Amino acid sequence: MDERKVENLWAHLHWLTMLAQQGSYTAAAQRLGVSKAAMSQRISELERAAGVPLVQRTTRSVRLTEAGQRLVDNLRDPFERIAQSFSSVRDLADEPAGLVRVTAPVAFARQQLVPRIAEFARAHPKVRLELDLSDRLSSLATEGFDLAIRHTAAPPDTHVAWPLCATRSVLVASRDYLRRRGTPQSPTDLAQHDCLHYPRAQDTPAWHFMPPEGRRKTARQRITVPVTGPFSANNSEALRDAALSGLGIALLPDFSAQSALRSGKLVEVLEGWESVGTFSSQIYAIRPYASHVPRAVSAFVAWLREALAEGFPLRD
Repeated sequence: MDERKVENLWAHLHWLTMLAQQGSYTAAAQRLGVSKAAMSQRISELERAAGVPLVQRTTRSVRLTEAGQRLVDNLRDPFERIAQSFSSVRDLADEPAGLVRVTAPVAFARQQLVPRIAEFARAHPKVRLELDLSDRLSSLATEGFDLAIRHTAAPPDTHVAWPLCATRSVLVASRDYLRRRGTPQSPTDLAQHDCLHYPRAQDTPAWHFMPPEGRRKTARQRITVPVTGPFSANNSEALRDAALSGLGIALLPDFSAQSALRSGKLVEVLEGWESVGTFSSQIYAIRPYASHVPRAVSAFVAWLREALAEGFPLRD
């Protein structure tokens, strides 16, 4: 094993870099599509060939030794160049092809992205999409995603960001709830209502509003209303469903409220008042900066921009 030529260990070296990225044998094996046992065996073979330990193993975690970290650091740029080179060669094909791994917020993906995917698949039959539904802000580079869809006002400076569409926040409630509790006429009335909110870091939940355009006297005429209610959730789809059940008034992104408003199952409350500060007003597709963007990724971004160009109108 000690006499093994370096070129015979290239796959082993790639697996070591993946182990460093993922932080565990299980996660690295899943990312590579191999068994945990095969992963462990390759790393052991690499250590025997190197003559020094590369990985520190404990019952709960995996950490690289100084030698292992130095090796991974030196391999990062060469492997990135190899990936970009292969991607550029693959792009010589007549049409986009290959796997595109995408991560997107749960509610947005379920309600707006997945129902449209068939259209993209028919237009690009050689592209395979792998969609991760998660409200967690994943690290694209570490977890191997080609693209992330983010509901944010400030995409990271280290990434390329393509604006997809504008979005706004709306207050909604069921007709049954409004019959029982009355319809708020101004944001201050919300203090007397059951408000279904997205939990944030502040101790006291609060919603912030700007008056309708014709009633704004100054640019700083913002109204802040502390809110309470029987239910909160860090997922807008869950808040929408709670509002549908008549539990209270929910503040939602328009992409979560759209179908229920258009069907009449929910109605908009305080129409004309602009909610600020709770949800972002823009949706982006982002990826880490790279000198080459695979054609399959570019094709998916172009399709997203066209498919979402009109935003999320709440009425026909």
